[in-house]
Amino acid sequence: MWSSRKKTPPIRNLVGEGAVLHGDLRFVDGVRIDGEVHGDVVAAQGRGLVVISEKARVHGEVKASHVIINGEVKGPVHASELLELQPKARVVGGLRYELLEMHPGAIVDGELRPLKTGDKPALVLAASNDA
Repeated sequence: MWSSRKKTPPIRNLVGEGAVLHGDLRFVDGVRIDGEVHGDVVAAQGRGLVVISEKARVHGEVKASHVIINGEVKGPVHASELLELQPKARVVGGLRYELLEMHPGAIVDGELRPLKTGDKPALVLAASNDA
């Protein structure tokens, strides 16, 4: 779905495994987090890609156009285009999204709210053949 709309921005930033960042992380294009961030992770102008890997932890708000989570987030998540919750995702906080893809095994403790309501479905099941 994402590829049919827009080109995925390149990942130009990395918080490596074992790294712990205390403070907000603001970035352009894409960021991959393999370590820990204690602060907000926010894309410039709300546009960009955030990848939170299986071993990563974020304690703060995550805001970008495309967010992929397979680790732990404690805080609100805002994806203006696509939010992907992969099998090992653990989120404690509210989710706002245009489109949501949630794989079996992902855990959310918070409110799920689409940004808009319309004719297209805001939720896509990962196991669905319709996507």
